[in-house]
Parts: sequence; structure tokens; C-alpha cells
Amino acid sequence: MISLRIRRALLLALASVLLCAPQTAAAQAPAAPAAPARTATPDRPSYEVSLRADADGSHWTGRQTVSFRNSARTPLRSVDVRLWGNGADGCGAPEVPSPVRVDRVTGGTPRPLTVDCTALRIDLPAPLPYGARTSISFDVDITVPDRVHRFGKDGAHRYLGNALPLLSVRDAQGRHLDPDVGFGESFYTLSGDFRVVLDHPAALVVPATGTTTRRAGAPGRTVTTSLAHGVRDFAWAAGPFLSKTVTTPGGVRLNAYWTAATSPEGVALALQDGTGLVDAFGKRFGRYPYGELDLVMSDNLDDFGSMEFPGLVLLWTEPDGSAAVHEIAHQWFYGIVGNDQFAAPWLDESFAQYANQSYYGEDTTTCWEDQPMWPSVTAAITRPMSYFADGHRSEYSRVVYGRGSCALHDLERVLGTPAMAAMLRDYVRDHWQGVSTTADFKRAAQAATPQDLTPFWTEHRIL
Repeated sequence: MISLRIRRALLLALASVLLCAPQTAAAQAPAAPAAPARTATPDRPSYEVSLRADADGSHWTGRQTVSFRNSARTPLRSVDVRLWGNGADGCGAPEVPSPVRVDRVTGGTPRPLTVDCTALRIDLPAPLPYGARTSISFDVDITVPDRVHRFGKDGAHRYLGNALPLLSVRDAQGRHLDPDVGFGESFYTLSGDFRVVLDHPAALVVPATGTTTRRAGAPGRTVTTSLAHGVRDFAWAAGPFLSKTVTTPGGVRLNAYWTAATSPEGVALALQDGTGLVDAFGKRFGRYPYGELDLVMSDNLDDFGSMEFPGLVLLWTEPDGSAAVHEIAHQWFYGIVGNDQFAAPWLDESFAQYANQSYYGEDTTTCWEDQPMWPSVTAAITRPMSYFADGHRSEYSRVVYGRGSCALHDLERVLGTPAMAAMLRDYVRDHWQGVSTTADFKRAAQAATPQDLTPFWTEHRIL
């Protein structure tokens, strides 16, 4: 994600000087520590969803089934479902309930909602052994909040990002039930498959994650079916969008959707950027795997900014540009190479910003932008969202977007551009539709050079 405030700050001329201290060459690189064994469960999720919209797409109701496997050696006794759409509203009030509600659970026994009504634990009827699959089902009731947001309203248009309930992750650190802190992202999910059927008024155009087909439904209605494989989230929008489809030279279908008030120049520029960079990033990091990519654009998102989802990006678009490059870069860093966005936000935001600057050929030789070098003695590129939420919010964009991307450019200068490109391509391949950590990236970088990178990580506060 890149907000308006962050985007404007990053578009300022990067000035002042801090070149990395020379590193001591070594004849032989230190042996990279072995990667720790990690098991994330429940894995290989498959989501079957059928929802019906009201007259303007503000209210969606239906049924959702999630099947999954236990990949842990210990029996799985319960699963957690995250209702991230409740993050801004919490548990609501009797007269204004939470935007996302779940009812009539089968396949397990639900407990009371926790974490401000964003977490629902469901006890399984019997412990699920290692390697076995099972499923849970529940009714879903989604009411789009009345605000301009990634999950919200924009005039006659509805955005449903982070609206669909998703399985949470359990790994060596335990159950991941982190809160929504109100900025950035707190999400951590595993890649899975989605089949989502959306029954809606024919007057509504519905872009969605995945490969989408449409057919006539009941009189005056359309049924939009989206299939998505190997994605870690699903988003859609609904409204009287204008649209245009182009195919990149590399064969990726690019679907543009925009509101009538969006500037034609902004739409044209986003399409131009998108058409070139999907293929460019595919050559650099690995071919885009989802077949289609939807660009959903509006000039009314200035208070929110832009947001990435697998196969769909929500863009605040201006006549002089948009965040298309940054957000599309997230298809690789967050989408294809996943990360725990609460524990390590730099692994997607810093990398997307680095890719953005590299695509535009920006001069980053002196990209540390101000003095002092760090906004506080405790600041570090690899801090979790809990650190930034606990009295350090002003550091978030400067450190994660600014210093994080600068550190990657500095690493490129240490490794050399060809070695950096090869390392990143291998890194993406090794974590394709999986999950990476800071330790994983440090191992990948160290394997690309005989030089000991320990002083580099210390200098750049990559802990």
C-alpha cells in the first residue's frame, strides 16, 4: 500500500548524503546459517464463495466454505478465521453492527469473536491429523462501510478489499492474531485457491481477483465468477465503472476500470505504466502467474491512497500519475513472495518501492534523504507494525519506504547490478507463492557474494 502522505513524501527529491561505509572484503563468504524448519498451517486452503448483492452493491450475503490441510506434525484442534473488514469498526454497536458477520458455522464450533471482532476461532469436531484435510462453512454478511477506503464507498462505487473472511496462520511463533493498527497492513495469509461467484445487478460492473467470466442471471442480474489459483487474498469492486482491456506484449490481460470522474490522462498513464511494467517485472522477478490484472482507478481516493491485492490494485489516479508501479510491484512482493506484514512490513513495502525506483531509473546514489540519519535511536528497517503503532508512527514511511528501499539500492551497489538481479530472481523463485522472512532474504543476499555482509546489515539496521 502507498498512502497519499507517503507517496508525496517519497516523490520529494531525495537529497543529503549517506553512502554506506566500505565493507571489508573476505576471501570466502561466511557459511550462511541453515534455514530454520518452519511449518505454517492450515495450508493449501481452498475457498468456495457464493454471494448475492443488493441493488447498489452495498450489501452482500451468502455462504462460504473453506477446506484446508494440516501441515503440522501435531494434530490441529481449531482454526482461526480473520474478519479483517472489521478492523476499523471493531465490534460495532447494536444499531450499527460490524461490517463483516459470520453465522451458521458448520464443520466446527465457533467461539466468541476476539481482537476487536476481527478473529473467530472455530474448534474442530475432532483433532485433524498431519496431512489430513477438512472444511468449515459459514454464512457471510458483508455491509460496505460508508467511507472512502479499500473497504468502503466512493460515490456509486463500492470497494471490497479485505472484506472476505480468511484463514489465519499458525506456525512456530504460535497463532497469528495481530490487530489492525489503523495504518499499513497487519495481514499474514497463505496462498490458496478461490472460486467466488458474485450475483449482482446487471448495471454494476464487478472487477475481481482472478480470471473472471460473466453470464446472465435472473432478470436484470449478472453472475460474475472468478477463479484464482495461488493467491493469498481476494478483492472485488462494484459500480458503474468504465472499462478497457489491453493485452501486454507478454500476454498478460490488463483490465482497467475507472469512475466517470477520473481524469482520462491519469487512466491513460496508469494503463501505459501497467502495460510496460507487468512484462518488465515478469522478466526481472519471474513471469506474472495470474493471467489477468485489474486496475481499479478513481480520483477520489486522495485521503486514502492506493492498495494492492492479488490480481487487483486500487489506484488513486491523477493527471500526472499514480502509484501503479509501486502497487503492481506488490504482485511479486506480498503476492507471489508472501510475508507476515505485521512482523516484517519492510519485506513488501521496501521491496515494492525499490522496484518502483528501479523501473523509473531514479538516481539513488545519495538516497538517504535527511538528517539525522535515523529518526530515533530505536528505529530500524526491520521493526514490526507493533513498534510503529506504539508511539513511532511518524517513522513508518521514512524508515520502511525510504530507508528500506535505499538499503536495497545500497545492497545492489555492493553486489553489483547483475548479481543483485540474479539474486532477486532466485529469491522470488525459491519463495514462489510461499512466505519469506528477513532471515531468508539475508541468506539469499549472502549467498550472492563472498563478502561478509554482517557489517552491511548492522549499518542499515536490518536486524
